[in-house]
Amino acid sequence: MNHNEKYDFKKNNANFKPKKPITVITIGAGARGNIYSDYALKFPNQMKIVGVVEPNPIRNQRFSKKHNIPNIDCFKLWKIALKKPKFADAVIISTPDNLHYEPCMLALEMGYDVLIEKPVSPTEEECQNILAQAKKTGRIVAVCHVLRYAPYFIELKRLIASGAIGELISINHFEPIEHIHMSHSYVRGNWHNSKKTTPIILAKSCHDMDILRWLINKPFKSIASYGDLKWFKKENAPEGSTNRCIEGCKVEATCPYSAMKIYNKKGIWNYVFDFPEDELTHEDFFKEQLKTTDYGRCVYKMDNDQPDHYVTSMAFEDGITANFAMEAFTGYHGRQTRIMGAMGDIVGDMETFTHTDFRTGKITTKKIIVADSEQYVSHGGGDAALVADWVRAVSEQDASLLSSTIDVSIESHIMCFLSEKSRLEKRMIQV
Repeated sequence: MNHNEKYDFKKNNANFKPKKPITVITIGAGARGNIYSDYALKFPNQMKIVGVVEPNPIRNQRFSKKHNIPNIDCFKLWKIALKKPKFADAVIISTPDNLHYEPCMLALEMGYDVLIEKPVSPTEEECQNILAQAKKTGRIVAVCHVLRYAPYFIELKRLIASGAIGELISINHFEPIEHIHMSHSYVRGNWHNSKKTTPIILAKSCHDMDILRWLINKPFKSIASYGDLKWFKKENAPEGSTNRCIEGCKVEATCPYSAMKIYNKKGIWNYVFDFPEDELTHEDFFKEQLKTTDYGRCVYKMDNDQPDHYVTSMAFEDGITANFAMEAFTGYHGRQTRIMGAMGDIVGDMETFTHTDFRTGKITTKKIIVADSEQYVSHGGGDAALVADWVRAVSEQDASLLSSTIDVSIESHIMCFLSEKSRLEKRMIQV
């Protein structure tokens, strides 16, 4: 039996009409900061952006123009913005991972509620400190574990809780990063060096650890992980390759990781370049970026250290087990999940899932269709739903309206920290 279920976020969210919109300062106006903040443009009666912190002048200017922010409330540095007396209800922290901690701690102290991009922080100590600060100040802190808010995963959790598969036995979860995404973010990009930023299991897959913990709904007991950097290394550089793709590399034309092809102005990955408004200067600007930034460097000649394949096995209370695999070398993306229960199983790919009931033999396939509303389809519709719940929680001062509070996010972060410890020390770790 086949079913289609359409999820229209705008329609579902139309009934929420607060007395006044919550006011927000966005700290970090990059890709994720814009996605969360654009909620204010779609639902101005619910949220209003009143300040921005962004050191990049082009991004700062474009963001402030989009949200009509006066110059007095546009800042290059968060320390300057947070020296000003409190002038909003909340802040969105979407800075690089290693720059989350200090602005979050000060914002909480000043009485701001917070929406913080994942991961909360690169270290367990800082994560625990933010949790303690949230408890001390009584402020609301939501973590951007957007998969919890995707209609697809909500339906999977509902099925498990309803007993549709009987007692939960195990889960196999797979995250195919996709080879270009891997090269872009974890070989050339901001997260290419785990020691300077965040281990890939935390940077990319704390979403997945969180969704496993959320679906299983039991504390985890032990973890064992394996993985390595196998391919993106100097010894695998093709003969005739150069340090930069634009320097006459003899294999550039056939290389799947050619920066010349990935970052052309029509490509989906060039959001990292702040192209000038003048179309005539695009080509010169693009070439300059390939000559001067990491995004123009050869993927085999970077100073990267992130594993390009990673597997983790976990044991939870009541004998439930989970396996997670993260793989760079796929031509596709989109998480895939297999859930095994004593009386049924579920197989899905973030759009469609098939439920088999062992008791009746009935097989049901359901496709979750998220209405196409620009960026609000990202993460299966989870981005917009996350912000909506956060806005409600701040508006009503009720953290219980959130699925991804700082309290529940800490455990999945600890799962990531221990996973990396297990991988590096080559041993199973008991919790």
